[in-house]
Amino acid sequence: MSKNNSKKINSTVIGVIVAIVVLGGIIWIAQPGSDNKVASSSGRSNGVLVVEGENSYDFGSVSMAAGKVKNAFKIKNTGAEAVTISKMYTSCMCTTAVLEVGKKKLGPFGMPGHGAVPSINQIVNPSEEALVEVIFDPAAHGPAGVGSIQRVVTIENNAGEPIELQFTAMVTP
Repeated sequence: MSKNNSKKINSTVIGVIVAIVVLGGIIWIAQPGSDNKVASSSGRSNGVLVVEGENSYDFGSVSMAAGKVKNAFKIKNTGAEAVTISKMYTSCMCTTAVLEVGKKKLGPFGMPGHGAVPSINQIVNPSEEALVEVIFDPAAHGPAGVGSIQRVVTIENNAGEPIELQFTAMVTP
């Protein structure tokens, strides 16, 4: 093997190693939630946000032709400190959610990647209740959307793990 070929191979190997290190660094920096962990630990609340009643709902059989269906979930701060709801989003573009605290309505909020998921920063005071109205459009996926579905609405807050509200339905034409 000639010196030129050896230098070419060494340069290629070094270039590949540098590219892997750079790509790894970019992925590490851009990890989902990596910046949220720092922010939530400094602003953590001793409030407790809970779902009153069930955190899942079954719409049963839902006809595409009949249009959208809705369900309201009640959440409550049962702790001694205020809780801040930072974000709310859905698992599918066929679903939206609206947050109502007192007389204030926020939303509708949808699926990440299909529009912005803005920061809400809505405070829920101790003993205060809020409603999360979930709206499901069975026709959103067209004929391919027929059958059993399961969707989730996620509520991020500074009191602990995100709350997940789930619903199911059997979509018919």
